[in-house]
Amino acid sequence: MKINVPLTIMKKQFLLLLGILSFIVMSCTANTVGKDQKLYANAWELEYITGPRITFQGLFPDTKPKIEFTAGSDMITGNSGCNGYATRFTLKGDLISFADPQLSTMMYCGDGEAVFRKTMKQIDRYRITDGKLEFLTGDVVMMRFKPAL
Repeated sequence: MKINVPLTIMKKQFLLLLGILSFIVMSCTANTVGKDQKLYANAWELEYITGPRITFQGLFPDTKPKIEFTAGSDMITGNSGCNGYATRFTLKGDLISFADPQLSTMMYCGDGEAVFRKTMKQIDRYRITDGKLEFLTGDVVMMRFKPAL
């Protein structure tokens, strides 16, 4: 009987330690999953792009570019302000990169589409701030998207 008492105490301590470790791991994972879930929660509409001297409205007079991340895959789809597109992306923490569009419609477009695609190739990070998706190069915000309606 005396031998079983220490084993019972050791089992309880082991289970308690296992529970604490599980809680810590789940807490760390929950923050990452929550951030990624926000990325996939909406289609996003461009509201700001850096660089060109042409006004935002001049670049995209009719249709604002949109981007939508497909949950469970490495694909995005969207509209570059003129043509629809689909391509792959790589996501690792807050680091993100985009491949050249693999599928795209081929309508003639103004300057907006070229500016959009060129800027997308420069993006290396993302963050979601105040419900808006920001694409960055280093610490500089290059593009900002709002949830699309």
